[in-house]
Amino acid sequence: QVQLVESGGGLVQAGGSLRLSCAASGLTFSTYVMGWFRQAPGKEREFVGAISRSGAYTYYADSVKGRFTVSRDNAKNTVYLQMVSAKPEDTGVYYCAADARIVTIQAGAPASWGQGTQVTVSS
Repeated sequence: QVQLVESGGGLVQAGGSLRLSCAASGLTFSTYVMGWFRQAPGKEREFVGAISRSGAYTYYADSVKGRFTVSRDNAKNTVYLQMVSAKPEDTGVYYCAADARIVTIQAGAPASWGQGTQVTVSS
């Protein structure tokens, strides 16, 4: 059974940085595309970024491009989301996701989801 456990969420001031982690188990990690999503209060969950199996390719939503970086460590079965220059509109619950295909993640329908971690950016 695939398990994705996010950590690293919390409160950060606008302009600050935060790094989220997602530890994966129950899957052959290096064969999965990994993604990050977020859901703000009263809004639908939205795609944030994703990374290919080897880490060679990354994909980002326009709203976070240049500020967020997705990376992975296949030896540790962990994917990361580095946030810099945080904005209040980045506030939300951040979810880790796993799927065999990038198109499925970008479509918002990955096979596996984590439970989420709260990120609050204060102005």
